[in-house]
Amino acid sequence: MGPAEEGRQKAGGNVANFRSSAASSLGKRGAALHVSSVIVILSGAARVSRPPCRSVVEAMKRYSALAIAREAARYHRGWERAWASPEPKGDYEIVIVGAGGHGLATAYYLGRNFGITDVAVLEKGWLGGGNTGRNTTIIRSNYLQDPSAAIYEKARALYETMSRDLNFNVMFSPRGVMMLAQTEHERRGYLRTVHANALQGVKTEFITPERVKELVPIIRIEGPRYPVLGALWQPRGGTARHDAVAWGYARACSAMGMHIIQNCEVTGIVSEGGRVSGVETVRGRIGCRKLAIVVAGHSGRLAEMAGFRLPIESVALQALVSEPVRPVLDVVVMANTVHGYISQSDKGELVIGGGTDGFNNYTQRGSFHHVEETVRALVETFPIISRLRMMRQWGGIVDMTGDRSPIISKTPLEGCFINCGWGTGGFKAIPGSGWAMAELVARGTPGPLAAPFGLERFREGRFIDESVAAGVAH
Repeated sequence: MGPAEEGRQKAGGNVANFRSSAASSLGKRGAALHVSSVIVILSGAARVSRPPCRSVVEAMKRYSALAIAREAARYHRGWERAWASPEPKGDYEIVIVGAGGHGLATAYYLGRNFGITDVAVLEKGWLGGGNTGRNTTIIRSNYLQDPSAAIYEKARALYETMSRDLNFNVMFSPRGVMMLAQTEHERRGYLRTVHANALQGVKTEFITPERVKELVPIIRIEGPRYPVLGALWQPRGGTARHDAVAWGYARACSAMGMHIIQNCEVTGIVSEGGRVSGVETVRGRIGCRKLAIVVAGHSGRLAEMAGFRLPIESVALQALVSEPVRPVLDVVVMANTVHGYISQSDKGELVIGGGTDGFNNYTQRGSFHHVEETVRALVETFPIISRLRMMRQWGGIVDMTGDRSPIISKTPLEGCFINCGWGTGGFKAIPGSGWAMAELVARGTPGPLAAPFGLERFREGRFIDESVAAGVAH
């Protein structure tokens, strides 16, 4: 009996555990989930390219159309738990702090790419309850700087096959991402980005106002202040279901025998002779030979526990959704001049976001000023939304570096690695970030994706300044 099977037998039960976790994750946003009809992937074999990953497919009970029919015939009594909830061991080879998308992706690729499964993923709350469940789910890779384009394009490509790889429907929708040019300066900047993307192998194009109107009939091209002069268009960008990404990774990690431990806040980091040896948690001390810190807006606090400082600041990023309406928008539109972005969910809600708060804070709540500023800006370009009611609003704690690019790096504490600083663009990077971080943790040295994003770049003045290059870091 393998470790994954032992974990499932110890956990016992059926899919009720999954539904309970889903309810915790979605309850604050008033959403509901029907596991058998929404999350199960209906077709395609779970194919894996690397040998270490084949055990995942063998250990997991496959989701399929046949499985739905079989379970319907026996009143869905045969569904197993999506992931186990084990008690923590005293020691692991690797401990990952943070069970959001980036932390779970790191664990998954440690198992898939390197065969390392003696891993614990610690989460102070519930799985995916941080920024992974509090974002607008935009996926794109049309960045100007080469290191940014490389890691975001890797992530976008992994999203393309994620449902098949995980045997879990993450609802990836390559509907296209459009970034409006509403000033001459912005138009010239996007033309430069198109040329850079061509050299990087990222497929983008600059489209005319007429083409923008064809793709987005509800848009107001002439605009009262900022007319639409064209747009940077990435047809293979899009969206995915944020919670499903976390759940799919968690299920695959659990099947490999990794321990996902929720409600286990880290209160201290233990070191001996300048090397990490474990963490103190509310559930006792847990030893480890390597430690990966992947906690987004709380990275500064964990770094302080480890004895070093990070060049980041934490701020809230807010978003909201409207009441559901009939389909009116089937692409993602970003209007960076007025600083708002909008898409329509599968449920008909218009998902709306804007910029970060103008002050440092750790709140996960919305505020009136954000609604006013963001919606006022978007109403100019999309007059139709002026009649809609807001249904939900939320905030996530994002960690911002000075150059608005992430940190994937070794730290001054030997055996301790950190992944942070994704700012407002973290969701789109999840699989690429996990891939790069897993390579760094497994080998101890960064691979080509992670190498440009080391901490030393701030000391050397080697910035990857996407805030200047793109005008916005989303």
